[in-house]
Amino acid sequence: MSASQVTVPDIGDFTNVPVIEILVKPGDTVKIDDPLVALESDKATMEIPASQAGKVTAILVKIGDKVSQGTPIVALESEATAAPAATPSPAAASAPAAPTAPATLEAASVPPAAAASNVGKPGTRPSMGLPPPGPQDFAGVHASPAVRRIARELEVDLRKIAGTGERGRITKDDVKRAVAGQAVSLPATSFGIPEIPTQDFTKFGEVYEKPLSRMKKLAGPHLHRAWLNIPHVTHTDEADITELEDYRKSLDKNAKDKGYRVTLLAFLLKASVACLKEFPVFNTSLSATKDTLIYKKYYNIGVAVDTPDGLVVPVIKDVNAKGIIELSQELAAISLKMRGGKITPADISGGTFSISSLGGIGGTSFTPIVNAPEVAILGVVRSAMKPVWNGKEFAPRLMLPLCVSYDHRVIDGALAARFTRRLADILGDVRELVL
Repeated sequence: MSASQVTVPDIGDFTNVPVIEILVKPGDTVKIDDPLVALESDKATMEIPASQAGKVTAILVKIGDKVSQGTPIVALESEATAAPAATPSPAAASAPAAPTAPATLEAASVPPAAAASNVGKPGTRPSMGLPPPGPQDFAGVHASPAVRRIARELEVDLRKIAGTGERGRITKDDVKRAVAGQAVSLPATSFGIPEIPTQDFTKFGEVYEKPLSRMKKLAGPHLHRAWLNIPHVTHTDEADITELEDYRKSLDKNAKDKGYRVTLLAFLLKASVACLKEFPVFNTSLSATKDTLIYKKYYNIGVAVDTPDGLVVPVIKDVNAKGIIELSQELAAISLKMRGGKITPADISGGTFSISSLGGIGGTSFTPIVNAPEVAILGVVRSAMKPVWNGKEFAPRLMLPLCVSYDHRVIDGALAARFTRRLADILGDVRELVL
């Protein structure tokens, strides 16, 4: 027998890669290409396989250590030379074959059916620690390739297991416990994300508690669900609303005497519908199967409103059929209903696109959360007077920041940029809003 060390092979340009899982222990017998440790860079998870067969005598690294090419990771005791195979005696040849030992979790070998299907095929090579193809890829699960492979072989759904490893990683032991029926299952409402540990804040000073409002209790899970399920991207731009603001003020002056106000929100509603007509994909929803887009021929715009009790999103129906004055009056009526606590389910349902306005408060930009099952939302903050070059000189112009968040599964960045730019152009030309 001879002792040797297995070192990290050439892993490309990666250096100082942290060890995230030790896949063997002293006393284990490994074969060539059996995985020994798992590493995780900022781009990929990789396993370091055994370069030779032998018995593990020592683990030379621990979880959290950073390694590079040439770093020793495991000490192996292997035979210096292979013993010649003994010629079986006639008696032994006629004896029945001993039963094959069942595969263990540590073996992580290729299933017999898969191995047989590869015999004699050109291009077939050892697994090199990579998982064999399987019906499930466990996308988004925090587990090494070896654990994924074992889970496929044993038909264990990793998505239903809470990992006990570093940073919530699922380990071989977690899979073993799942097979034995002792795994820690994920809570139905956790979305696979570890809960924030509970703290006793009274240890640090005086505290008091105040229950969340009913509105926040209802809105919170919806916002959480939308944020977790939708890949959000936010595109920002600016609209020159100098002329629009002058026109709005003239309308508002007459409206005050009639008991309502003409705000920028009415113009945003009309401009949004004009854009939705030109870019209909923004007025869609994904089907339940996520393979079809449902296009809507109606334009119901939700308006996110901050109230003392929390966020409310009343929906203005058929915006395309209403003018600035009618929309202003409806917004005033909705505001009155909210103050009186008389909003009904019908008032907050059926939206196809939403607007969240923080214009009266301030800010320069933000990321509004898409109001699922919609695929986009417009956020606006306070407009500001800025010097803008007109080709000859800098002139003072009232600029309105626009923030469009969208579902990247449905809308790509170029389309979002075109939509937002077109929205800015419409807001910059009052004539387009009164057509």
